[in-house]
This record gives sequence, structure tokens and C-alpha cells, in this order.
Amino acid sequence: MNKPTTTARGVYTIPEERRIGGKAHLALVTRRNAAERRFRAYGIAALGLSLLFLVTLFVTIIGNGASAFRQTYVKLDVNFAADVLDPDGKRDPATLGSANYLTLVRNTLRSQLPDTEGRAALREAQGLISSAANYQLREMVLADPLLVGQTRPVWVLASALVDATLKGGIDRNLPESDRKISDRQLGWLDKLAAEGRIERRFNSVLFTAGDSREPEQAGIWGAVMGSFYTMVVTLALSFPIGVAAAIYLEEFAPRNRWTDLIEVNINNLAAVPSIVYGLLGLAVFINWFGLPRSAPLVGGLVLTLMTLPVIIIASRAALTSVPPSIREAALGMGASKMQTVTHHVLPLALPGMLTGAIIGMSRALGETAPLLMIGMVAFIVDVPTGFTSHATVLPVQIYLWADSPERAFVERTSAAILVLLGFMVAMNALAVILRKRFERRW
Repeated sequence: MNKPTTTARGVYTIPEERRIGGKAHLALVTRRNAAERRFRAYGIAALGLSLLFLVTLFVTIIGNGASAFRQTYVKLDVNFAADVLDPDGKRDPATLGSANYLTLVRNTLRSQLPDTEGRAALREAQGLISSAANYQLREMVLADPLLVGQTRPVWVLASALVDATLKGGIDRNLPESDRKISDRQLGWLDKLAAEGRIERRFNSVLFTAGDSREPEQAGIWGAVMGSFYTMVVTLALSFPIGVAAAIYLEEFAPRNRWTDLIEVNINNLAAVPSIVYGLLGLAVFINWFGLPRSAPLVGGLVLTLMTLPVIIIASRAALTSVPPSIREAALGMGASKMQTVTHHVLPLALPGMLTGAIIGMSRALGETAPLLMIGMVAFIVDVPTGFTSHATVLPVQIYLWADSPERAFVERTSAAILVLLGFMVAMNALAVILRKRFERRW
């Protein structure tokens, strides 16, 4: 392209291709507008593709997990026979608690289902209901000993096999050799359904029970409580330490090579893979300090180390966003450096600090790798009752269920993912609300 020139008379001339309205200029404008349109189309396509992937992910998870919130129950007319439960007739709780309730279940199945003679047939009949029925009948008798000698209708959990069949997870039209449920069991199910003895209810077990080997008895409550205790430890340690470190580095620390080194290391620690913190927790908290494995206390300490850099960086950014005029005005009125920070700077920076802390906590809530290293991957049936109880957390529970071969755990895995996503969305919404509520404009 020719450059502008100056003639001998000092007249400044513009080449044709650069004159406004010239052909070359119009072509240049046309190419620029076309490039802008292409760039805009690329952006829209990228956004649409990401939304498509996100919708596909949610549709898949919801499609697999929605059925887990409904569970199949079977109605049995149970005869609480006195000769089985209390032969002495003394209604002793010890005797009632140690009675053979499996016999009650077998007698009930024999009376309600045809063709149950023989050990093999009875075993197939028992496969229709969950093994939790024995413990359910035991709890009923211990709560009300007057049930002994009576016949009562009782709704018991159906087995995972029955639940999967009724939900369409098992094709009834396949040959008997290609499915886990037999023709005889299908006939019994049809009979119970015709009599109104099969019902699908809200799966309260999913939200009230701990983990179990049997899918229909497995719940997330133990993992939820483990996550709660772990997050309490993490928040109690990471937030005050992170805020104090940010205030010192931003407001009081001298600017020298040591401060720069600390800042660089904090920024680097925020990018360290989370499993490294698990190895550190295993070496320090368990092998050196001797703290218990699979405990929320150790899990909280490990997640504190992982969350601290995030909180420090977010808190420093919040302090930096406070205008210097606020500090200068406070100092000009005679306030000390500490009074300026605590009475003026910190209240203005608190919304950003809370936002950073909650985002860091939501990241910690979804972590799995560091907790696997400290033993929180163990199979825990009991619901934890304290910070040193054996426990697992919700992401690890999802990992364990996803690795289970039983088909019924697939829907529970997706249901647990939905619950975890619900917690994380709630925490991020809380961060936005707190920021809007406490934010001050100047």
C-alpha cells in the first residue's frame, strides 16, 4: 500500500486505496465487516456447543437419577406368631430382639404366594423383598410388643431386582436365561400387582440411611453428615487464617524479597493438584501426628490446606478493591493503622472475602482425590456422630457407587450427583446473595 506523500508545493496527497469512499477503502471495510461477522459466528457456535454439552450432561444425569427418588414397596400380611417370637410369653425385650424374624418372613411368603414349597422356590420368593424386612419387623415388635400374636399388613422394601424390573430396567421379554429375574418371580409379581400389594413411594431411605451393600437399602445421609463435619472443620480453620494472612500481606507486610517470595508461593499453591494435598495429609496428619484415618477432622485439615490459597488470593483482591482514599481519610482523622483496617477497610472488603470463602468451600465440597489418600474411601455403614468418627463424604460416596457392578447403583449414583450439584448451586447462590446484601458503594 502506498504511503501518503507531500508534493513540492507542500500539498498532502492520500493514495486512492486509502481515500474514504474509494474502491480500495470500500473493499477493506467489507473484509473487516466479514471478519467481524465470522468472529461473532464462531462465538455463537462455541456458546451453543457448550450449552448443548451442558444440557446433554444434565439430561443424562436427571434421566438416570430421577427414578432413584421413587422406591418399590410390597405389602405383606405378617403373622407375628407368638411361638416364633416369644415362646415363654414373658414379652422380654431381649427375647423379642433375638427372635428369628426371618421365619416370619418365610411363613408370610408361603401363605401369600403359590408354589413356594421347597428350598429353591422359597429362596426365589425371598428374592422379591429386601433383607431389611427382617430388621423392620424387629423394630416394630420392640416398639410395640402387643403385636405378638397378631396379623398386621406391613409395607416392606422390595428388592433391587424387583425395583429394577418394575422401572423397566430389566426386559421381561428376554429369555429367562438372559435375565436375572425368573419366570416364577415374574408370575408372583403379577399376582401381587393384581392384588394391589405393590406400590411405588418416595424413597426416604435414600436421605435417611447410610451406605449398604444392598442397593435398595443404600442412602446418602452418612455421606452428607461426613461432608458436613468436614466442611465445618475446613471453614473454621481456612476462613480466619486466610483472611488474617491476606490482611497482613496487603496492609502490613513490608515490600521486600521475602514478601514477594511468599506471594509467589501462595499463587503457585493455588494451582497444585489436589492429590498432592492428600499425600501431604497422609504423611503429616496421619503418619506423624497419629490422627485417625477416615475421620472428618483429618479431611477438614487436608481441605483447609487446599482451600487456604484460594481464600487468601480472593481476600487480597477484595482488600485491593477498596479505594486508597478510604485509608487516607481514616488516617487523616487520626485513626491508627489497625483501626483503619478493622473499622473501615475490612467491612468494605468483607463481601468479596465471603464470596471467595464460599467459592473455595464449594470447591472443597466437590473434592475426592485428597480424601481418597487419607482413607475416606472406606465402606462406612454407620452415620458419623462427630469429628473423629469414621466417615466418608458425598463425592467419595458417588465414586464408590459408580464403581459398583449392580445396576441399581447407577440410578443412585446419578441421584447423589444431583444432590451434590444442588448443594454447590446453593452455596454459589449464597455467595451472590451475601455479596449483594453487604456490598457498599462509594
